Order: sequence, then C-alpha cells, then structure tokens
Amino acid sequence: MYNEMWHQTQEALNSLLDKESQKMVEPHRNQVFIFQMLATFYIKYVQIFRNLENIYDQIVHPQKRILIRKILDGVMGRILELKNEMVELELTEFHYFDDILQDLKLVPQQLDIPIPKYFLKEKLEVIKGREKILAQILAETGLDIQEMKLSIKTMSLEHAVKLIQIAERARQGRLRALFMKQIFLQEFRARQAKIIGEKMADVGAAALRIQKVWRGFHQNKKTERERQEEMVFLGMDPPPLFNEVNATIIQAERVTCLRDELQIKHEEDYKTALDTIKSQLQLIEGADIKENLRDQIRHWIIECRNLTGTFPEYPTAEEGGSAIIFSNKTPQQVIQDIIANQEEEEKRRKEKKREKKPVKKVKEKKAPKEKSKEEDEPWKMSPSAFLQTIEEGNNIYKEIWKNKDESLNFLQDYDPEMIKEEKRKELESEIRVQVDELMRQELKNIKLAVNREKELPVKAGKKKGGKNKNKGKKGRRGKDKDLTADRTIESLYKELVEEGLLVQTLKVNLSDYIGEYSYLGATLRRVSIEPMPSLLDVRQLIALYGILPLGSAEVHQHAPLVKSLLLVGPSGVGKKMLVHAICSETGANLFNLSAENIAGKYPGKTGLQMMIHVVLKVARQLQPSVVWIGDTEKTFYKRVPNAERMNEPKRLKKHLPKILKLLKPDDRVLIVGTTRRPFDAEIQSFCRVYQKIILVPRPDYASRYGKYPGRP
Repeated sequence: MYNEMWHQTQEALNSLLDKESQKMVEPHRNQVFIFQMLATFYIKYVQIFRNLENIYDQIVHPQKRILIRKILDGVMGRILELKNEMVELELTEFHYFDDILQDLKLVPQQLDIPIPKYFLKEKLEVIKGREKILAQILAETGLDIQEMKLSIKTMSLEHAVKLIQIAERARQGRLRALFMKQIFLQEFRARQAKIIGEKMADVGAAALRIQKVWRGFHQNKKTERERQEEMVFLGMDPPPLFNEVNATIIQAERVTCLRDELQIKHEEDYKTALDTIKSQLQLIEGADIKENLRDQIRHWIIECRNLTGTFPEYPTAEEGGSAIIFSNKTPQQVIQDIIANQEEEEKRRKEKKREKKPVKKVKEKKAPKEKSKEEDEPWKMSPSAFLQTIEEGNNIYKEIWKNKDESLNFLQDYDPEMIKEEKRKELESEIRVQVDELMRQELKNIKLAVNREKELPVKAGKKKGGKNKNKGKKGRRGKDKDLTADRTIESLYKELVEEGLLVQTLKVNLSDYIGEYSYLGATLRRVSIEPMPSLLDVRQLIALYGILPLGSAEVHQHAPLVKSLLLVGPSGVGKKMLVHAICSETGANLFNLSAENIAGKYPGKTGLQMMIHVVLKVARQLQPSVVWIGDTEKTFYKRVPNAERMNEPKRLKKHLPKILKLLKPDDRVLIVGTTRRPFDAEIQSFCRVYQKIILVPRPDYASRYGKYPGRP
C-alpha cells in the first residue's frame, strides 16, 4: 500500500520538477501571474510533503527510508524557499489560496503543514533522559514546589469574605424564590378548583388520558431512536460507543508499536551489515583492486611517455589524485587539464592581489546604475539550495526503485547487493589514496632512473605557506575565549535550571491550537480590503518558521535562515502556548530570558556576559533550543516606568543584536519574543532584532465555533 503510495508521489514530484524547471527559466513581469505560479508550486509541494511524511513513518525498508528522508528534507526546504519568495513578492506573511484551491479541487485541510513524526522519534530516548534530569534537579532544589505556589494566585481576606457573602446571598435568594413559587402554585390550584368545581372522578376518562400520555411518550422515544440510527447510517453522527475504547483502535496501536520496533531492528541490521560487508569485500577483493589500480596507473604513465616524450606530473591529492586519470579521458587531455588548473590558480592569485585596492571605487560608481537596472529587470526566481537534492533523490528512485522487483523481499529487509556496490566504491577510494602515495614515489624513482630529473620543492613550499595561513586564521578565531572552558555541560545545565533560566516545557501539540481557514481572504484582497488573519494562518507560520527548521538540521542549514520570531497579540490568544508547542513538537530546550525572570540574576556587566555565554553554549550543545523573551517590549522600552527601574528591564537590549550575529546556520537556536504592547517599545531597535513579526489576533467566529465542545 505505502510502496504504491510512494510510487505515485514520486511521479507527481517528477512532473512538478519538470514544470518548475521550465518556469524558472522564463522571466515574468506580471505580479499576479507570478504569485499564482508560486502559490501553485507551494500547494503541490505541500501535498507531496504530506504524502512523503506519512510514507517515511510507515515504511520499514532501511534503504528506502534513507532515500525518502533525503527527498523529504529537500521538499521541506523547497516549501520554505517558495514561502520566502511569496513574502518578498507581496510583502506580507499571510497568503490566501481560495481560488487556487478551488481550481485544484482541494479542501483547506489538505493545505495544513504536518509535523514530521521523526522529529521526536529519532531522539525520544535523549528527550526522556533530559526530562528526568530536569525533573530531578527541580525536585532537589525545590523549584517545582515554588512554581506550583507561584501558579496559585493568593487572595486577600477581604476579597475572600466578599466572595463568600455573594455566594451565600445568592443561595438564600434561590431558596426564597423557590418558596414563593410553591406558594403561588398552591394559590393558583385553589382558584382553579373553585372555578371548575369538584367533579366525580371518571375511571374511563382517567385511563384514556394515561394511555394517551404513555403512547405519545413511547412513540417519541421510538422516533428519536430511529432518527439517531438513520444519522449513524448516513455517517452524520458517530456510533453510540464511539468515545469508548474500541478493539480496532487497540489493534492499530499495537501495529504501530510493532512497526516502530521493526523499523529499529531493520535499521540496526542494516548498520551491522555495512561493516561486515565492507570487511568481507576488503578481504576478498581488496588485493585485486589494489593491483588493478597500480596496473592502470603504470599503463597511463607509459602512454603519456610514448605520446609526449616525457613522464607526466602525478595529480596531487587536492586535484583528485588518480581519480582524474580514470575519468574517461585520454592521457593528453588529463595533462592539459592539470596544466590548465595550475595556470588558473596562478591567475586568480594575481588578480586578487591587483583588485584589492580599486574594488571600493568601482562599487561606488556603479551602484546607482546597478540599482536602476535591477528595477527594470523582470522577476526571476532565486536559485534554490534544495532542488538539486530533490532531483538527485528522484534520479536514484528512477534508477533503482522504480522498476525493482521486490516479490521475494516480503519482510522488507535490506538489499545486500546495493550495500556491496556502495562499499566497493568506498573501498576503491580508500585504496586509491594508498596507491597514489606508492605510485608517486614509483614515478619519482622512474624519472630519476630514466631521465635523471629532479623535482624542485616548489609545491612543498606552497603547502607550508598554506599551513602558516591556516594557523594565522586559527589564531584569529582563538580570540573568542570560552569563559567556561573548565566546566562541563552538565554543570552549566544544572546552573541554568537552578537560576530559573532553563524551564520545563508544557506538553502542547500545535494541533491543539484550533483555528479555521479564512475562506474569503483572496476575495477581500481583490477589492483592496486586507483581511484579518485567522488562527490557522498563525499556526501555519509557526510550523514553517519555527518547527520545521528546528526539527531538521539539513533544512535549517540551507533554507532561508530565520533566527528570531515575534508573536504580537492581546492577552489570552495563545502566544505562550505557541512557544511551548514549538518546544514540544521539536524536543527543544526552553530558555526564559524575560525581563522579569532575569531581574537580579547575574548582576553587572561581567555577570550579564557570563549569563549570555552560558545560555548560548548550552543551547548550541543541546540543540534544538528556543530562547523565549516574554513581554519583550520591556527590553526595548522608550521610557522605563519608575516601578520597574530596579529590575533593569533593558539589560539585554544592546546584547540581542550581538546574539543574533553569533548564531550560524548550523546552530538550531530560535529566539521567540511575545508581547501585547509593542507600541511601548522603540520601533527601530525592536524591528532590527526580530526578523519575522506575526500578528496573533483574537479568534473569529469560525475558530470559536470550532472550539465549542457542544457543536454538532
């Protein structure tokens, strides 16, 4: 089933790659057409992403999973690139695809960004171990009890007495109303009895009335039951035992557990097979490969001697060694390539020396002209860092898996022949390095014996010069001192927990943030009305900018880098919930650097530097990590209120831009700020720190209706 689903998804991906390669070459000027094209690509990539995520979670074949994971990361990165293109085109974070979804015959739920399950599965043991250590530290220091006390709001004696009085008066009022109602009913019955007068009871009439009431009640119950059965039959209502534990659900959970265990077992078997097959190949074929390589290199040396009259220069390790010789080229072509590469390197060095001074003048003169040209040029899609990865994975699928017969591999175990092919190439490259050293010496001896030529030590001098340059660079990097070089990560982790800077995350999924799609977004924009974003749009942005890059190192390294997010909205809309959802979905650490939380901790300039250093060091070592700054407008106050001057809320203001500069694509660290009063901050420095500002509005009618528990 899932193999067939994979084949269909790969076919859709192949056709999408063909369309995208055609559209990327064509320049366009119409902004509406460009957005329609980008949005169509975006939606189709999301569909492929949803399928691949499900396939990767279900398939147990280890070699297929490696390829699917490569394509999956590439598709995730491409989605982020297309999102970035749309943001730069429309200058807004929120986009609406009502008309495109209608053309593609899709529902808005199919546009939802899924969270890959492997984000947590592959490091589940690490996360559990970290949670145990954190809980143990909190229990030892008593911080968990303090947090419970802080979470319980204290109440004054006057307020408590007032609440009790209100409750008691309400109780007495209800009893008085009930008593007066009973008196009124008694008086009403007495008046009715006087008007009608006493009549003799008729047994037949009484029996008829009882039958009438009973039959009506019985028929109403029967009609209600039949109506409920009809609604269940039509699929409009769940069956009566829907909320109870079902045997099918229990069986599905067992199958899921067994599949996870089978994935782990096949993965372990595959890893052990890699080592055993490589060692077997080295014993059986290692000597033959070495001898064949030496014979081929000797043959090449003799051919070059016969054609040119001199012995060739052996390619260096930087140039690829003997790998250049076996690149389907003649000896003359190989010699010409080596000479051309050496000449190009010399020219580049000379040009760099000449162009060091006049670069600034040229840039200053040509800058305005270049700007005017860029304005006149038509729009072109920027180069992608993930298309090549997706195409490579697609080509591997076509070569190996598309027409592969797996009728005999029912258990979906690894393919040993594929491992042999991979390890044979690795073994050849390792043996080639050894053979290159031997053949260089042999060629040198032949030159000395036949031509009596001696090599000048020019290359050795160059290598020494290069080493000295590298040493100089290392010296420059060494200026950044490690303030905690004598301490372990465990001790720093414990210190941050004790200081309250590293806090425990709440178990919240992003799917718990319920919101409904804005169905009139594109229609309103056509009449120049900017629609209010819905909670579903906010959830999509959190998945794209926060969860996907933090969960995948490959995506974070090559996708458009987002180092900081700002969630803006009134109180009670779920900003803090979204921060915890990012940590829960990616297994990230949560550091709380809010102005109130760091008040009185690590005092002075040296203390502040130490705090930032420790937080960044632990966040990088135990990545992914989220640095949360609650009420971040206090860090950028225009004017600090008198009541908050003692807390020094602007301590981090000058250091936040420096922290952002220190974060590299390899560091999966995200700074998230939340605020409900952004107008209290200095806008210029505020916007300089936060790359993405996301408005979190109050829920609209559709979102509130989705949260209502009693909806039909």
